Amino acid sequence: MKFNIRLNSQPIAVRMLGLALATLLAVVAIGGIRAIARGDATDRDQSTPLEVQPPMPMNEWDETLSPVSPSVAPPVTPESPASATPPPAQPATSSSLSPVPTTTVPVPTAMPAYTPPQETAAADPTNYGDRYATDIFGNPVSNDWLIVLHETVGTADSAIQTFQTPHPNEADQVSYHTVIRRNGGVVYIVPPEKRAYGAGNSVFNSSSGPEAVRTDPKFPPSVNNFAYHISLETPPDGHNDAQSHSGYTREQYQSLAWLIARTSVPEHRITTHQAIDQSGSRIDPRSFNAQQFLTYLHAYPNRHPATANQAQ
Repeated sequence: MKFNIRLNSQPIAVRMLGLALATLLAVVAIGGIRAIARGDATDRDQSTPLEVQPPMPMNEWDETLSPVSPSVAPPVTPESPASATPPPAQPATSSSLSPVPTTTVPVPTAMPAYTPPQETAAADPTNYGDRYATDIFGNPVSNDWLIVLHETVGTADSAIQTFQTPHPNEADQVSYHTVIRRNGGVVYIVPPEKRAYGAGNSVFNSSSGPEAVRTDPKFPPSVNNFAYHISLETPPDGHNDAQSHSGYTREQYQSLAWLIARTSVPEHRITTHQAIDQSGSRIDPRSFNAQQFLTYLHAYPNRHPATANQAQ
């Protein structure tokens, strides 16, 4: 389409044309600034912006996010260290978080009467974002929920302080949804409907194939768009880059099972940061005793035990 503009020699017409051009330039300039602020890149189709994902409720998460009155924390009981042998390569189901059991996991006969201490320590908004219904190419995404297990490496408080610190630089932004303290205390950090930045370059190999979503043209695909990140506080002897440490407490395993039992996420979609990491640098959670965790998890209704063959 051609635009033919015929200038009028009268001064008022010239002024009106000048005003119109100035307005057009201002609109273009403002649009450019907004595009830069969004971090849009040349490989993203500007006509198909990312859509915020509609709520994908997890079973009883709303109830989980309403902390009860803190109870007296149980005494910390260190677990015996698990095998230092690193977990196998992907896919990492719950049976591959530690050496595969040869017998059915024992299950208590009664539902555990256990409620951990709970608190909320909200992350700074720069450290989390929305879950998207489409990727950067406009393709719809509808992955099932995935639970990713981590460890803090330092103390829980130091990790929380990092999450509560504003990070305007996207490369520094990081968070988990929940941290579990050594005494079993559950700390809610990012709401489950939001996307925590817990695993940057990551892929989950499910039975239907590799799963990852690219939500930012500046970064590689990751599982963050459909993951719920839970981190266990590391014991003091693990505040280093060693391959193993003394392990997690009984209360941490109990609280982890309690938290996951309140979701509808199946065991084959519970994995570790090490299993999904594509950089080859992540080994957490170190010394995780999957057998101990599954024992507590299977005590809850609808969480049936599985033999080694069934769990694979």
